[in-house]
Amino acid sequence: MPLDQGWSFRRADEQKWFPAKVPGTVHTDLLGNGLIPDPFFGTNEKSLQWIENIDWVYKRNLNIPADAIDADALQLNFKGLDTYVDIYLNGQKIYSANNMFIEHWIDVKPFVHIGDNELKVYFHSPIRHDMPNFVRDGWLYPAGNDQAQIPLSIYARKAPYHYGWDWGPRFVTSGIWLPVDLVITRKASLEDVYLQQKSLSEKVAIVDAQLLLNIMQAGEYEVRISSPAKKFASVSKRITCQPGKQEIDIPFNIKKPDRWWPNGLGKQVLYPVEVSVSYAHNVVDRQVKKIGLRTVEVVNKPDQWGESFFVKVNGVPVFMKGANYIPQDNFLPRVTDEQYQSIFRTMKDCHFNMVRVWGGGIYEKDIFYDLADETGILVWQDFMFACSLYPSDENFFENVRKEAVYNIRRLRNHPSLALWCGNNEIAVAIKNWGWKGSYAYTDRQWEDFLEGYDKLFKELLPQEVNKNDPGRFYFSSSPVSNWGKAEDFKVGDNHYWGVWHGMEWFEQLNVKVPRFMSEYGFQSFPGIETMPNFATEKDYDIYGNVMQAHQKSVTRGNAAINTYMLHYYKEPKDFPSFLYLNQVLQAEGIKVGMEAHRRNMPYCMGTLYWQLNDCWPAASWSSMDYTGRWKALQFFVKKAYDTTIVSNYIDENILKSYIITDRLNTAKGKFTWMLKRFDGTVLKDTSLKVELKGNSSLNVFDIAINDIENIASTSNVFIETTWKEEKGGIVRNVFYLKDPKDLNLQQPSVDVDIIAKWDQYILQVHSSGLAKNVYLQLPADKSAVFSDNYMDVLPGETLNIYLRSNLTLKQVKSNLIVMNLLDAYK
Repeated sequence: MPLDQGWSFRRADEQKWFPAKVPGTVHTDLLGNGLIPDPFFGTNEKSLQWIENIDWVYKRNLNIPADAIDADALQLNFKGLDTYVDIYLNGQKIYSANNMFIEHWIDVKPFVHIGDNELKVYFHSPIRHDMPNFVRDGWLYPAGNDQAQIPLSIYARKAPYHYGWDWGPRFVTSGIWLPVDLVITRKASLEDVYLQQKSLSEKVAIVDAQLLLNIMQAGEYEVRISSPAKKFASVSKRITCQPGKQEIDIPFNIKKPDRWWPNGLGKQVLYPVEVSVSYAHNVVDRQVKKIGLRTVEVVNKPDQWGESFFVKVNGVPVFMKGANYIPQDNFLPRVTDEQYQSIFRTMKDCHFNMVRVWGGGIYEKDIFYDLADETGILVWQDFMFACSLYPSDENFFENVRKEAVYNIRRLRNHPSLALWCGNNEIAVAIKNWGWKGSYAYTDRQWEDFLEGYDKLFKELLPQEVNKNDPGRFYFSSSPVSNWGKAEDFKVGDNHYWGVWHGMEWFEQLNVKVPRFMSEYGFQSFPGIETMPNFATEKDYDIYGNVMQAHQKSVTRGNAAINTYMLHYYKEPKDFPSFLYLNQVLQAEGIKVGMEAHRRNMPYCMGTLYWQLNDCWPAASWSSMDYTGRWKALQFFVKKAYDTTIVSNYIDENILKSYIITDRLNTAKGKFTWMLKRFDGTVLKDTSLKVELKGNSSLNVFDIAINDIENIASTSNVFIETTWKEEKGGIVRNVFYLKDPKDLNLQQPSVDVDIIAKWDQYILQVHSSGLAKNVYLQLPADKSAVFSDNYMDVLPGETLNIYLRSNLTLKQVKSNLIVMNLLDAYK
């Protein structure tokens, strides 16, 4: 019985009640009742910090039907409570909670009566709750992203980013953040279903169904494993049980199994498996799980270069392409199923095969992992610890243990789950961030911190993974090495922040190539279409109060964006041009890294940029803004992550050209290299017949820059390289020998013919000369979606861009805005 209606809430120190939404948060309920302004708009964030210091109470009527009283069990099931909670029924406290990341089953049968009952949920202020812990300890923990003078986030098993981060605001929420149900059970319940793949071959898959039953009435039960899709033969087992928990194993076989593959390498075949429990021929409980049959191995061991870090799926080494993912909103219940579906469509369309669920957010909702299974996106799953040290008392460890067990068991059936990681950046921070000295810890305190770190990340968490998800790869911290030293790039995964935090230029991404790049990035603001979501036109100044309030990277921020921009580009003429140029800067720069990582396979076997999405409208490293609009970077990702690409770069005055493919089969085709003027004149060209082996990176052509300079000024030309398969399509790369500000570009004439076809428009874009970073806008339709944008249109060519818009053909023609790089300059 869903309990999502009829809720109200109030401050604990006041008596007036207001309507509330469940699932929800205090902040969104205050906003929904008009009691606070939009937390994301302008500089409102700081004025709403008072909310975190207040206790809040939620209530509703709980009507218990007469037949429920006679049930074997009557329970409240809270899927998620944020975070410090006391629950009352008819004035009596029946339960307390202290962890946002687990669900809660509460026996209410002893406390209810037939008819109306009053249910109250009392939320304690996380700040007031945890301040005594700070007073007790007498020291600060190094939680630098906690935007408070006294960081308390480390005490709470609550989403760390709620306390602030360098891309997000501080909104320390409270609320019933996931659904709540009243559950009536008779005879028995099926508490857990673990479908463990024991072996897999071309002939047969052997799966062991490991079940946990809660028997409430003694007797004989039948447990049945069946295939709703009739893909395997059913098996059943009769058991005679006494009341209590009962574990049972039932193996079953799937003959001639179809394998589950990551996106781009094959189909995502899922087998529905129904588990039912019957008593006297009546089903008393059932669950349906979907499994994918595959092998996943993370290879992290010494090799000829240092220490590897790569993923093998079904025995094949697979280059991982993806991004780091953060929660999609500071107020989590606002994220809809459609938003989850949309972000996975983006990942699939952009050729992702992995996403990292980063350790400062949440263990995501079930729909996230279901969609990962369906789209073939492998999940790198962090436990929720990031960038700080944590308490090491037994109460804290026991809370973490329950959290780990719950989430491991919840996620272990998903074929998309690739690995578990203990934390984000804590190991390298201990070695390199100077915490001991900057926080003036004594030797004894520091030794205690290190001992607690080892107990949590090298004992407790791996023990629970081994026990509850045997065979899944676990490692204690990402990255395994720091980004400053040459030897660090030979070992494991790496977070390279020389670009941005180190203020190194983008070209260093060609040189600083690790074995697996699990974080790197560069900031940009949202586009002009998103600005009204959080600012007015008078706020359009990156050094004004509003833009500064939405720039959380206070150590670099807007000054870094400007520094990089003026290094590579000329000065923008106005604020909209700055936004456009900032996004182009980010896209062109991060493209360098994506191509470099792929060129260097098999030495490097993964590239996960920071970050895919935003939790509010702001400047950040994201490739999609808070509204879901693609920034320029997302369009570049789609091309850089394509199954097969061509890439060029300059290495010690030699221009090198590569073809890189993820496909497993060998392909034959023609590689073409052309040196062209900006008007399209071909000055030199070369064609080669090439055999491209599957899953490889091939250096196909080299030429000295001096040889090019003997033909033409490098400020007046570009390189066009293409790969045309005998039995396939064509891919292209356009490369420039100078930074954009040093190119002698001439203003081109860009024309767009618009054709209406079915439910979309075809925009035929053509240009008289080179048009760099052509940007198509449709301000009259903020839901407009372009298939490509910020692209280079070469002289004399026509690009077909597909547009989905609610506008009529006439409206599209009259409202379409087209700009290129030169239009943005002063």
